Amino acid sequence: MDERDVEQVRLVPWSDGDFWLLQRANSPAMTEHLGGPESVEKLADRHRRYVEPFAGRMYRVTLADTGETVGSIGHWEREWHGEQVWETGWGILPEFQGRGLAATAARALVDVVRRRAAQGGHPALHAFPAADHAASNGVCRKAGFTLLGQVDFEYPKGNPIRSNDWYVDLLTDPVAGG
Repeated sequence: MDERDVEQVRLVPWSDGDFWLLQRANSPAMTEHLGGPESVEKLADRHRRYVEPFAGRMYRVTLADTGETVGSIGHWEREWHGEQVWETGWGILPEFQGRGLAATAARALVDVVRRRAAQGGHPALHAFPAADHAASNGVCRKAGFTLLGQVDFEYPKGNPIRSNDWYVDLLTDPVAGG
């Protein structure tokens, strides 16, 4: 990981004032691989979940030099193959896509979640982008995730998709090699 890249973005904990970002990202283009846009009521429910304390955390992704919001990223608990793991997902606003910001934010999130794992948190972080979503799979690859293979997945609930299972071992120190 290049520290200069991670310094391009900041992860700002989600707050009451961030509902606009959910609304902005609720377009057909941004939700194409996520089951499509949600109703205002579902967005409001999602926002409440992001603001209330929960085991994971959502963040606004901002540019480090200007503070401008470029998207969101987060992690939450999921049971996967009989164990608790972290899952992550992200969305970068269209005008900021193609600059490597999602991969940079994902590397920064891995650092955050790795610190939690070292303090007794879950040992793994997974991402499950649709198998045909080239951009999100590219983010996983650039952020240092390992592809475990394709899996059948539901997102949102009731919407079956074929996903790639990308994985980061949070207990392995990437610098020391283990």
